[in-house]
Amino acid sequence: MLTKQSIIKDSVGLRVEVLKLDLSSLKSVRAFVDEFLALDLPLNMLINNAGVMFCPYQLSEDKIELQFATNHLGHFHLTNLLLDKMKRTAKETGIEGRIVNLASIAHRYTYNKGIRFDKLNDNSGYSDKKAYGQSKLANILHANELSRRLQEERANITVNSVHPGVIMTNLMRHSTHLMRLLKVFSFFIWKNVPQGAATTCFVALHPSLEGVTGKYFFDCNETHPSALAQNGELAKELWDFSNKLVKAAELS
Repeated sequence: MLTKQSIIKDSVGLRVEVLKLDLSSLKSVRAFVDEFLALDLPLNMLINNAGVMFCPYQLSEDKIELQFATNHLGHFHLTNLLLDKMKRTAKETGIEGRIVNLASIAHRYTYNKGIRFDKLNDNSGYSDKKAYGQSKLANILHANELSRRLQEERANITVNSVHPGVIMTNLMRHSTHLMRLLKVFSFFIWKNVPQGAATTCFVALHPSLEGVTGKYFFDCNETHPSALAQNGELAKELWDFSNKLVKAAELS
């Protein structure tokens, strides 16, 4: 609510709606979407930004490894549930819809095959840092596969992923001491919050990126993610796997 008040204070006449959403809970995601759709508002832009980082091993309420559940699966479900609304808005307004997934350079530091499909919830071999990298790899693969599907449909919606940079926020709460130590020796690469938001805003809003989709950005420039992140077959496998997880959770 403090954020809402701050936005209203800085923008006269702006209407701001705040809805509750817990990305680690698929039930919460569906409840949020139902509440949002009831408002009957247009939807031009979706920025998938929520995340947890370097968590000790734990499962979500849907019995899914927490970092994967929050950082990827919640966004995957949210995006799918809102997609028809975005398509209708783009068609009715003629304005391109844009979806942006916040990934991370940490997607390069993941498990050997990228995604542990057969051991996602296995505590043995769990690494808090590789699990985070796995979820960030999933963000890029999700964006790429969704982009491919929307292009096949000729939908007027682009989907891209970004690495915002290294920023000291509450995301670091599970490794605060380590990050503060690293910051002493790598102060030149750290960003403040506005700097960290710059690439996300650029990809979401800049006219020069009209029609640009399925790309990965850092420092407001297109760059190349890891080989795993560019693997189309892995992206398709993740899509099917994510759908199965969502369906199983909703049936339980």
